[in-house]
Amino acid sequence: MIFTGEQVACVCEVLLQSGCMDRLAGFLSTLPPPSQSSSSSPCPQELESVLKAKAAVAFHQGRFSDLYTLLEGFPFSPRSHPLLQQLWLRAHYMEAERQRGRPLGAVGKYRIRRKFPLPHTIWDGEETSYCFKEKSRTLLRQWYRHKRFPTTREKRELAAATGLSTTQVSNWFKNRRQRDRTCPGGPSAEVYPSDNNLSPPGSPPPLPHPPLCHICGGFTRVCPSDV
Repeated sequence: MIFTGEQVACVCEVLLQSGCMDRLAGFLSTLPPPSQSSSSSPCPQELESVLKAKAAVAFHQGRFSDLYTLLEGFPFSPRSHPLLQQLWLRAHYMEAERQRGRPLGAVGKYRIRRKFPLPHTIWDGEETSYCFKEKSRTLLRQWYRHKRFPTTREKRELAAATGLSTTQVSNWFKNRRQRDRTCPGGPSAEVYPSDNNLSPPGSPPPLPHPPLCHICGGFTRVCPSDV
């Protein structure tokens, strides 16, 4: 059966979002080599979907060298960055844990991120702190200033707005509350004003309209194109 480039990209995206790595690997194995495909070159979006799928399969199969080569060899669009960044970091974490024979702590992971920075092909250049972009941290701080215990729904909305997972958002609030209990009156007590915020005093800052979230093999990916 011969698929068009658009159909190949669609199948890759659907299987990737469903987390069916074995089926995705099987589908990729049926694709002809580029030299045997149609004479017309695939459009960048179609090629990116295939390469992203190959990267996810490489991670799933533990072929980390192949994963790094794929991620460093193609300029992926920003919509693919969250998933691919997690693949890059988690692969390096797993390699380090195998070498050391024990799980990495927060400091160990920080050192790995410094030793193996994200390649420019999957990073937009914005500085991150412990894998949180500064604009994400700013939004979390603003919400924390007004509401230290967001609801489950608000956590989901914050996750969509920041590009983080709901678990990461929950852990951030939990850790921030713990720091405030141990260090009262610290930096957490500062006010983080929101530009153009016309809400009544004491209201949490408004969230951007949350984009749709897809679960890609255990990773949360936020797609700006879905907004």
